[in-house]
Amino acid sequence: MRVLVTGGAGYIGSVVTEELVRDGHEVVVYDSLYKGHRESVVPEAKFVQADLLETEVLRRTLSEHEIEAVIHMAADSLVGESVEAPAKYYRNNVIAGLSLLDAMREAEVKRLVFSSTAATYGEPAKQPIEETDPTAPTNTYGETKLAFERALHWYEGAYGLHYASLRYFNAAGATELCGEAHDPETHLIPIVLQAAAGTRPHVTIYGDDYPTRDGTCVRDYIHVIDLARAHILALDILDERSAIYNLGCGGEGYSVLEVIETARKVTGREIPVQTGARRPGDPAVLIASSDRIKGELGWQPALQDLTVIIESAWKWMQERQK
Repeated sequence: MRVLVTGGAGYIGSVVTEELVRDGHEVVVYDSLYKGHRESVVPEAKFVQADLLETEVLRRTLSEHEIEAVIHMAADSLVGESVEAPAKYYRNNVIAGLSLLDAMREAEVKRLVFSSTAATYGEPAKQPIEETDPTAPTNTYGETKLAFERALHWYEGAYGLHYASLRYFNAAGATELCGEAHDPETHLIPIVLQAAAGTRPHVTIYGDDYPTRDGTCVRDYIHVIDLARAHILALDILDERSAIYNLGCGGEGYSVLEVIETARKVTGREIPVQTGARRPGDPAVLIASSDRIKGELGWQPALQDLTVIIESAWKWMQERQK
């Protein structure tokens, strides 16, 4: 299949591109490089440097490359920033997304896999979270992702677009080529590994008095390769129907302290820790139920052990620093 990956030079997008190429798909990466990294795009993929609001470039790319499906990953994704700069998030996550949908409609491309988020649920009333649970975002990031999901629903009814919306929990880990390199870095595992590498003075634990097994927040971590495989499986349903799926490993999840302790064992380094106050809006536990995608698509995370996830991220970080 000829697939366009928007945001394909970013962390998850680059791994999705790797896996698509490995499976024999023809891939075009469309990325402005605002946050992405050109070196993360595998050589076998074609590359177009442009923004989704550059409508003529977008239309030409879809047409000239005879694109059959789109995996849409281009977005802004910092929760705190989204609250401080909602205009930016509506422009990049909603308006730019609608630009993509309209270009797809003009090119008669009717398959889309969307990179969504657990932030659409807000602060859930129960765990694990199921796709049928209420969506009540507590920040602009989650709200804009949900707004685009709602647009997909109406575009399906009006224009025959089929979509799979994949609500991520905590993606982590790396391949040999691609890993996390955000600026600023906000994700726990790379922050912990930066402290292990000595490029960050310490890790701050935001609250150690939550009603969890060790007092720190518990989250659901999924290896980025397992995440990427779910996108490829989702492409297979788009000739017939649309769907929304959670992507996490479920189980009991891992606490902040468990992540830090596992990283100490993997790296053999001491990791300095400081304890700070809770952050507003941080739920004690966020765990996904991924039963729907497992049952309907046969998806099974193969790399769900936390040690494996952290080992892959540490190896990538060490190689990158050479």
